Amino acid sequence: MAVIIVGGGIGGLATALSLHQIGVPCKIFESVTKVAPLGVGINLLPHAVRELTELGLRPKLARDAVATAELAYYSKHGQLIWSEPRGEAAGYDWPQFSIHRGELQMLLYDEVLARLGPESVYSGHHLLSWEQDGEGVRASFGERDSSAVHHVCEAEALIGADGIHSQVRASLYPDEPPPIWNGAVLWRGVTRALPFLTGRSMIMAGHEFQKFVCYPITGSDHNALARINWVAERKFPVAEGWRREDWNRTGDLADFLPQFEKWNFDWLDVPSLIRGADHIYEYPMVDRDPLSRWSYGRVTLLGDAAHPMYPIGSNGASQAIVDARHLTRAIQRLGIGPEAFQAYEAERRPATEKIVLANRGNGPEQVMQLVEERAPDGFDRINTVLTDSELHDVAATYKRIAGFDRDELNKRRSIVSV
Repeated sequence: MAVIIVGGGIGGLATALSLHQIGVPCKIFESVTKVAPLGVGINLLPHAVRELTELGLRPKLARDAVATAELAYYSKHGQLIWSEPRGEAAGYDWPQFSIHRGELQMLLYDEVLARLGPESVYSGHHLLSWEQDGEGVRASFGERDSSAVHHVCEAEALIGADGIHSQVRASLYPDEPPPIWNGAVLWRGVTRALPFLTGRSMIMAGHEFQKFVCYPITGSDHNALARINWVAERKFPVAEGWRREDWNRTGDLADFLPQFEKWNFDWLDVPSLIRGADHIYEYPMVDRDPLSRWSYGRVTLLGDAAHPMYPIGSNGASQAIVDARHLTRAIQRLGIGPEAFQAYEAERRPATEKIVLANRGNGPEQVMQLVEERAPDGFDRINTVLTDSELHDVAATYKRIAGFDRDELNKRRSIVSV
């Protein structure tokens, strides 16, 4: 067997599909005993949708997702700061998709089983240890919280795609401290509600210290209701501490709803949207400092295991997918081993480091904070608060950093040639 992939999330599954596309056999080892559609909504930006399209997945994505048509920023008073078309509406050759994270993961998972076979995914296999020599890697797996080895696998290489709490990364950097909290806590949910604005709009309202984000992840049903994904965010003093991030922790309305009670705009009723969720998840906004190195011999990192970033700019899942394609290209050109991993890292580590740092600076959402600082009581005309260049330069700069400048993306060659 050629490649071991540790982690069956979006990055690991995209890697398996990409390697299969160029004829490289691989197997995925996932800690959880059953892969299930957990989480809430995410966005896939056009550069990631392009890669999934080249894997033949666009029709299934279009079936399960909403093609986002607009991104709009608002003040805490519900006043429009700035808006722009997104995806194909903005002239990209590929759409931007809003989709439930669990549904995207299951789409990729089912595709892996169909293309690579049911024996390609080992669930309930937690990485316990690994070792390597000049010829390959030997990895031992067992149950989480147990040292008993249940399975040993040998391969030519190992890819750590096992998330922000990566066992592979921890083995490479055993003294690394826990993830870094920036003081923000996110409460997330999905609510069936009437569509707002264009019906395919993604909005952000507020500022750095209190923000609300929402967008539809399905079209309207026969009752004219859509599933609306939303995020309510508050920022606290870092000294107050934080609880370990976990999608399965239930959020408490009392911790955040009172601060949003007056956010009933003429185009969106925020408190009603929050109250209408079947379940609310809470987790702190964390990342890790960029690493100086991802690859050690026949072992490398990918996705959140390599570059966990704040969920700003809709980039986490998209960057993991792009990682998978660049790694696949390096293997296609150089074969499985250290040379390919070094080439992959040389492309992706500097690029993702810029995104991690840009997100720490609030990314494209900085325009909301500028409005809060300059016009906390509201404004009559936005151009008395922000200049046109300030509005557009922030967004354009971030697109270049994140790798989805429209003209560059539309004209560049495919990452993986098949």
